[in-house]
Amino acid sequence: MTSDTGASYAAAGVDIEAGDRAVELMKEWVKKTQRPEVLGGLGGFAGLFDASALKRYERPLLASATDGVGTKVDIARQMGVYDTIGHDLVAMVMDDIVVCGAEPLFMTDYICVGKVHPERVAAIVKGIAEGCVLAGCALVGGETAEHPGLLGPDDFDVAGAGTGVVEYDRLLGADRIRTGDAVIAMASSGLHSNGYSLVRHVLFDRAGMSLDRHVEELGRTLGEELLEPTKIYSLDCMALTRTAEVHAYSHITGGGLAANLARVIPDHLHATVDRSTWTPGAVFDLVGKTGQVEQLELEKTLNTGVGMIAVVPAGSAGSALTTLADRGVKAWVAGEILDRGDHTEGATLTGTHPA
Repeated sequence: MTSDTGASYAAAGVDIEAGDRAVELMKEWVKKTQRPEVLGGLGGFAGLFDASALKRYERPLLASATDGVGTKVDIARQMGVYDTIGHDLVAMVMDDIVVCGAEPLFMTDYICVGKVHPERVAAIVKGIAEGCVLAGCALVGGETAEHPGLLGPDDFDVAGAGTGVVEYDRLLGADRIRTGDAVIAMASSGLHSNGYSLVRHVLFDRAGMSLDRHVEELGRTLGEELLEPTKIYSLDCMALTRTAEVHAYSHITGGGLAANLARVIPDHLHATVDRSTWTPGAVFDLVGKTGQVEQLELEKTLNTGVGMIAVVPAGSAGSALTTLADRGVKAWVAGEILDRGDHTEGATLTGTHPA
């Protein structure tokens, strides 16, 4: 049977007017991220960044990264809290960029929804904008797409891409690392944005826990813990490279501490990290014990309390820790760089965490 009225975009489930209202609501937040190099405002077809600002570099290298926040978005949806997930997005993108020593410059976002709820979209962008301020970069544009029929009315996902710049001769990485270097760990703010498929399976599917359940060990509800924003280390890492000699960084995301650290370790060297130097937060113990998850499985899925690693000369470790402490970052010497020897992996965890 056919309708007597003609088809329309609105009848197909796409509300252009709601999209326009969402853009108006987000403008004030995007404006807060602006850097002097940004030209134009929100609403153009492309974000503009004045590249003449790079003339001060002898040989500028552009660094780029893209990412999302995975199934953590479902926690935000269930809780009806939309203004923190953007912090996670910025952290996932810009903390990858800063690893090579690059200064974050600008970012774009992509928000996909089943139905545009203007205030909800604006709240998501608010979080992204706040994250950009914490990372020192501009939010120069983005896209909100409405996908009725593919996503439920309350479903959404976010993704982003970022760009940074680093001087060629200041590029950080494996070629700078030397035997005897110190491995400095920076504390995570919690689960960050990785491993939520495991976390959700353990806590919801197997244990039947609810987001509004108060968990004594966490000191708050499960939902509040799971929605804790990812720490953004970008400005902290940049400050560290200005005040101490840094050879490499490693952003601890999917794959865990050892696997991510191994990505910046040269083939002839090996990083050893001593578990006895820190106690993972209660949420990691909760997931491990509730799901009877073996330690190695937990460590290759979650960050277990370490969100960023800096590899520095042993003699620079003290000044590095001072810089991070002055910036409110909990950090400690967690290991060292050794010759590869018989090790087949680039990094391993040793010892046991304090009881």
